[in-house]
Amino acid sequence: MRHLPMRVPRVTGRRALGAITAGLLAAGGLGVSAQAAPAAARTPAPAQAPAASDHERLALTPPMGFNNWNSTHCRDEFDESMVKGIADLFVERGLKDAGYEYVNLDDCWALPERDADGLLVPDPERFPNGIKAVADYVHSKGLKFGIYTSAGTKTCSSIGFPGALGHEYSDARQFADWGVDYLKYDNCNNQGVDAKQRYTTMRDALAATGRPIVYSICEWGQNKPWEWAGDLGQLWRTTGDISDSWSSMSSIMKANLALAPYARPGGWNDPDMLEVGNGGMTDTEYRTHFSMWSIMAAPLLIGTDLRTAPESAFEILTNDEVIAVDQDPLGKQGEVVSSRDGRWVVSKEMADGSRAVALFNESSRAQRIETTTKAVGLPKARGYTMRDLWKHSDTNTTGTIAATVPAHGTVLLRVEADRKWAQHPPALDVAADGGAVTEAGRTERITSEVTDLGGTAAHSVRVALTGPEGWRITPRSATSARALKPGGTLATDWDVTVPAGTSAGDRDLTLTVEHRARSGTWLTSTAPVTVRVGVPLPAGESALSDADPLSASNGWGPVERDRSVGESGAGDGGPITIGGATFSKGLGVHAPSSVEYYLGGACTTVTARAGVDDESGDRGSVVFEVWADGTRAASTGTVTHADAARALSADVSGADVVRLVVTDAGDGMDYDHADWADLRVTCA
Repeated sequence: MRHLPMRVPRVTGRRALGAITAGLLAAGGLGVSAQAAPAAARTPAPAQAPAASDHERLALTPPMGFNNWNSTHCRDEFDESMVKGIADLFVERGLKDAGYEYVNLDDCWALPERDADGLLVPDPERFPNGIKAVADYVHSKGLKFGIYTSAGTKTCSSIGFPGALGHEYSDARQFADWGVDYLKYDNCNNQGVDAKQRYTTMRDALAATGRPIVYSICEWGQNKPWEWAGDLGQLWRTTGDISDSWSSMSSIMKANLALAPYARPGGWNDPDMLEVGNGGMTDTEYRTHFSMWSIMAAPLLIGTDLRTAPESAFEILTNDEVIAVDQDPLGKQGEVVSSRDGRWVVSKEMADGSRAVALFNESSRAQRIETTTKAVGLPKARGYTMRDLWKHSDTNTTGTIAATVPAHGTVLLRVEADRKWAQHPPALDVAADGGAVTEAGRTERITSEVTDLGGTAAHSVRVALTGPEGWRITPRSATSARALKPGGTLATDWDVTVPAGTSAGDRDLTLTVEHRARSGTWLTSTAPVTVRVGVPLPAGESALSDADPLSASNGWGPVERDRSVGESGAGDGGPITIGGATFSKGLGVHAPSSVEYYLGGACTTVTARAGVDDESGDRGSVVFEVWADGTRAASTGTVTHADAARALSADVSGADVVRLVVTDAGDGMDYDHADWADLRVTCA
């Protein structure tokens, strides 16, 4: 599946059979059997498919490598030079040593038509020396080579390159002759042929070549491949395509988390490729992306052009302690221990008996997340060693696992019952009660707490709270303690004054704690403290799109003011248009989306005309909801592209915060361009 900007013509996709294809099928114009191919391409299927003797031995840990699609799509930079350059960088930058081995091509490597013998033809401009030459170069680096096609008559690109439906055996033979080690098999233009049948045929075709080829079933989760694909391939896509946005990545992650029981050595749930380094998320979000893919035992396929990637991307992608979680030979996918109010705990059993534990904060502000060694599945013990896999540091705990996690962040730990636990300093739980909304110019009282979670004492503890330039922060109680015994707490009150004129939004302060280790060295830990700054709305009725939100998240691209969503950069949308009616004011969003505004208890009503923007064409279905201080105040129910703008009114009397939510109505997020047209609020 390819999710392209709306103004690019698209004839294939997630739901793309379409009226034209249906008409051609009815007229017999699109053959889908081997009879449609020229004689040379019709390699006969054997009477009995050969036993896949290598099947269970392939991909005993999740595949690691590279795929160009997320960074290049079909643009000109996707060519032989790029692929060779990636292979070079795998060796030069330590990626090969870290475990990455596959250098894979995605769509657009072939010419739009087969040759006279029905064979695939590499694009001579992109690959002037052919595919085998590129594969040979990749192999010369001690790496493996992958390729792409679709289980349909055409691939997923809007151009539509030849798919393998009806050509499975001849295509598989070409791939094997070229030296392919990995096949990504997509799902476009499948002509309604049963999914299991289509993917079984290619499995048999690959087996018939005698070459061990990792088989990636890219079926988008439409027919629950986790229930049957383990008998066919080594990995199966569980969702639609990922995009380089927080909403896309996190929604895909949550869908994949539910499928933990289906993962095993040689068979992996695949939530799609990595976006790390492509620029659409922060480094904190990219660390979450990499952490959660690793604890889910997901394939790690780099989706950024490493020739231009920032250094931070290499630092994330080569974290060997996080990679070790993904590549653990036990082959367990992490399971959700708890999930509430955006606080997630996920635990993965490891081959050595330890647990990898992810404390994931889905929310837009820092939150404390807590669990226990018992809850994550560890046996009872006097003490445990906790290894922070991003800080590369060890602490001890008697059973509580806790951290204050930044917005959209993840703390990834490896915890074990260890006889040498007391050799490590105690874990300190550093937290504060930020999160309440305050107005610019006011002073807010915040209390911080530093608690010793370990079985040994923390000595010479001191704490400081700092903020942005111009903020005034004054301690109102003790900021140090000679020692904290196990379970002891240092609580400090702080007066925090927000400068007048500060705009609305979340601001992070930094709580820093120092204490002295047995060796005499000073150890430092920090935690974010989110202060939510609200700006009062004007009295009377006003357009909410004129106000600054407290927070905003979006499925594709940024939330747009007074324009539809364009899916990419700010301001790239068009006029807000629903059912032919154009609106000058409102918000353009893409499901799943959430936008928060500060009301300060002074407003009574939020109204809008809600609908799917006309630029979605004949696609798109969403639900609009208004939440007032955590209570749903209004909902449209499902709204589709065929509906006129739907009037919505919500009573928000007395609420401090209103949250505008758009969901995908449970059928996926493709083309869910949603408009809060004529969005207005009435305040005292």
